[in-house]
Amino acid sequence: MKLFGKLIKGTVIVNEAVVENNENISYTDNLEKCLLAVCKELEISVPMWLEKNTKEFSRFRRTFFFDEQFNEKVYFDRFEIKQID
Repeated sequence: MKLFGKLIKGTVIVNEAVVENNENISYTDNLEKCLLAVCKELEISVPMWLEKNTKEFSRFRRTFFFDEQFNEKVYFDRFEIKQID
């Protein structure tokens, strides 16, 4: 799985990263590992995954996280992840 993540402030992309995991593990575990890796690469805390994220990701292979989903104060408006493979 390859996951693309970007931090957006207004209409400007502040930072972005791509990670890949080719382990032979379940889709959910693969997604979790990739999300953790993207967050580490972007130097942000891991957001809370809500039901809306599950619905968006299963339907569109992308989802957004907003500042209220983070335990720490963030310097961006939203964090987007998208599966790109």
